[in-house]
Amino acid sequence: MDDLTERLRDLKIEDHIWLIYIGIIVLSWIANSLERRYFVFNDLNSKEKYRNLMIFIFSILVIVYLYFFNDSYKDLKKLKPFDSENKKNLTFLSFLGSLFVTLSGFIFLYIIIKDEQIDVEIAFN
Repeated sequence: MDDLTERLRDLKIEDHIWLIYIGIIVLSWIANSLERRYFVFNDLNSKEKYRNLMIFIFSILVIVYLYFFNDSYKDLKKLKPFDSENKKNLTFLSFLGSLFVTLSGFIFLYIIIKDEQIDVEIAFN
């Protein structure tokens, strides 16, 4: 696949990911309402719905983060010895950023699963 075709394919996938992010934002807004209902009315049903929704949200985010991490890794592997130092450095930094975002997604998902009393505020960033 030539570079242009591959870049256009990536953009098409990213368009779909933006739609997923819009869905995540809506779901996060719903999660906030459930969390609020739990704290204000001590509604245990809302607490469980909130936790399950947050687990779902961050599971989806981890999948998206893994996609970008994999894409960054592929870009890193495609570097050629004659590519500019700037391109090499920026590609490596992109890979590193994707790695850290992916790790943070796993960490937040772990916190959400373990925090049964919802003592820790977790937000989609």
